[in-house]
Amino acid sequence: MSEEAREELSALAAIYCEEGELEVVTSSETDGITFRIQTSVKGFSNSEIRLKLTFHLPVTYPSCLPNISVSSEELTRAQCKNVKDKLLERANELLSEPMIHELLLWMQQNPKQIIEQSETYNSQSALPMGRITEDDMWMVLLHLDHMRAKVKYVRTVEKWTSDLELTGRLMFMGKMILILLQGNRKNIKDYLIIQKTSKVDVDSCGKKCKEKMIRVLCETRVPTEHKRFLAFEVKDYASLAELQKEFEAAGLGKVFTEFVIALL
Repeated sequence: MSEEAREELSALAAIYCEEGELEVVTSSETDGITFRIQTSVKGFSNSEIRLKLTFHLPVTYPSCLPNISVSSEELTRAQCKNVKDKLLERANELLSEPMIHELLLWMQQNPKQIIEQSETYNSQSALPMGRITEDDMWMVLLHLDHMRAKVKYVRTVEKWTSDLELTGRLMFMGKMILILLQGNRKNIKDYLIIQKTSKVDVDSCGKKCKEKMIRVLCETRVPTEHKRFLAFEVKDYASLAELQKEFEAAGLGKVFTEFVIALL
């Protein structure tokens, strides 16, 4: 690792000095250094988007670009890739000089350019609410960690899905809680924003709180051969096999195998 890279990492450690903000993952004289930074930016509707940014600096850095990976519970995989691509585009303009701090500053100062573009739906192809074609049908699978105020939470989710004309399932199986939604992609995006910014549950002290433990497991266009849910229903499943049958009946067996089984 070059002396410039060492000095930059030292400066970053001084800036991101709170617990968990910066973590060195690996360090090698032959492979360079990999470290992770946790930060947040303001996204759509001024909501907070938490990001985990992993940087790998090869031994020839800063004469070469860093490797970057992005993850976030608030963004989909496609949106995280968009953020990564934007950062690499900016990094290419800073080649040959230490750039990680500059990239982080640029991201904080230009959230609309980096984050909101990744959230934007193509308005030219968007249809008015309620008009859903085969090409416009999207699906998202969400995982909730818990529900303390279950009755109120369920009623709230039912209202949101009704208002946004979304169909699907709120599924309970033991301690597992899943929300499967189908509908217009823009309406699904709106649902995610509402879910993450509204005080829908209560904390351990009984105070109203926002949903901080939601995870987007999968978001994709629904293939035409898959079954369309005609309504939004709340269902309890006695076993994993019963839950699996629900997914398979909707043509989502692969989604179950890839994303639901991984939660066990």
